[in-house]
Amino acid sequence: MGAVLQNGAEYKKYLGKRTEEEKIVARYIGPVCRLCRREGIKLFLKGERCYTDKCAIERRAYPPGQHGQGRGKKATEYSVQLREKQKLKRIYGILERPFRRFFAIAEQKKGVTGENLLTLLERRLDNMVYRMGFATSRSEARQLVRHGHITVNQRRVSIPSYLVNPGDEVQVKESSRKITRIQESVDLAQRRGVPEWLDVNKDTFAGRVRAFPTRAQLMLPINEQLIVELYSKV
Repeated sequence: MGAVLQNGAEYKKYLGKRTEEEKIVARYIGPVCRLCRREGIKLFLKGERCYTDKCAIERRAYPPGQHGQGRGKKATEYSVQLREKQKLKRIYGILERPFRRFFAIAEQKKGVTGENLLTLLERRLDNMVYRMGFATSRSEARQLVRHGHITVNQRRVSIPSYLVNPGDEVQVKESSRKITRIQESVDLAQRRGVPEWLDVNKDTFAGRVRAFPTRAQLMLPINEQLIVELYSKV
């Protein structure tokens, strides 16, 4: 485990100096379908349910709450930027403090800040597990990582925010491959498809990162420049 983390200089930078309060794992535990309805688009937070007629946004395509169907207020520049940030945070299941850390790293890297941010989020281990089809949602992938079912370059990594590099191999532990949920996820992944910047062998439950994804390859319904503009005001 230590050897893997020593190679992740960016991950160490991301962690920084944490207080005792920050070391406590925080996560959203409310109904995720409300998040999709609030943002007005499918965020694919509920796995296979999102591909069926049972999807909440298919049934009630308006914001949650008693005033959801009422006349909405005129959107301001700030509210549009805020909603874009909230969408991205909710897609990847990240809260505000770690999201700001990722943004700080993206700012310091060469290139376009918004694209750097998206690339960093895509490199998270829990996202890689989801993209490779070993889980039907990022929250499910995060649970697999935390429970020790995933290895990176044959070493167990239980930190969902670990940053994967090109050439790294992500694999389901041999003892975990018989888990029914993982087997079902691999079979259902054909509907979602595997990104072209990943190589996946479903027979060995392994995937390899070919390269960092380009912005065109991500196809996220996000205008990342609005997020950059929002944080530039802080």
